[in-house]
Amino acid sequence: MVKPSRSYRVFQGVNGVVLTVVVLVTLYPFVNIIARSFSGERQIRAGEVTLWPKGFNLTTYKIVFQDSMFWRNYGNTVFYTVVSTAVAMVLTTCYAYVLSKKNLKGRTALVGVAVFTMFFTGGLIPQYVLITSLGLKNSVWAIALPNAISVFNLLVMKAFFESLPSELEEAAQIDGLSTYGILLRIVLPLSKAVVATMVLFYSVSFWNSWFSAFLYMDSSDLMPVTVYLRNLIQGATGGSNAGAGTEQLSQVGANIQAVTIVLTALPIICVYPFVQRYFVSGVMLGAVKG
Repeated sequence: MVKPSRSYRVFQGVNGVVLTVVVLVTLYPFVNIIARSFSGERQIRAGEVTLWPKGFNLTTYKIVFQDSMFWRNYGNTVFYTVVSTAVAMVLTTCYAYVLSKKNLKGRTALVGVAVFTMFFTGGLIPQYVLITSLGLKNSVWAIALPNAISVFNLLVMKAFFESLPSELEEAAQIDGLSTYGILLRIVLPLSKAVVATMVLFYSVSFWNSWFSAFLYMDSSDLMPVTVYLRNLIQGATGGSNAGAGTEQLSQVGANIQAVTIVLTALPIICVYPFVQRYFVSGVMLGAVKG
């Protein structure tokens, strides 16, 4: 075993210090947000909260958690995210697999149609009229279908599928597998990395989305939790919140933004470690040819 040179050891030390500083700088805003969500109104306004809660309280969390509408909207968010992500993955995977076939007639046109939508859209009003005329309002499909295919995700999956050896599919065809059989039994098992990455991308996007529901849902019972928290922020900062006293409003107005960030980001943060190991390989595989 070759002993590392002195210059290399110095490089490792400097690299470790720099990366440690980068990690600390990156984590600080998250820790600060969590501390603010548990801090008191006076301490927040005075700028005394850094890495540890001061004037510890749970007022805002109690107001949110005791509201049955919060849990109903949270359930809506989970349902919308699961259904929308499933629809998006099916459509994106099928489209990307088709585009990965270089001998497909009209392949260039299909790629052009997808890329065209990255730069040009029909506009908000035509989309609203279309969703309304199709009878999709007040349903999960108003959220899932208009955002079912992300062109960026599509191109990433397409590049990944193109990197797979064509000999595998040829051997599967000789064994009698159909096109769908090849996709389900050969291609997808070899594409766990990119599939996990796309699931993460789509689920985060749908989880954080609020405008589509705000636009197409008429009842508060159908809203996702992001719309609920948005309304809570407006009520607290505007000085009105049904069922809350003046003292509670003062406290809510002080740390409501921190609480909403924590409640919205926590589920995604809990899920991310389970798919993180696929993230880098899923994005990079297929990106380099040679």
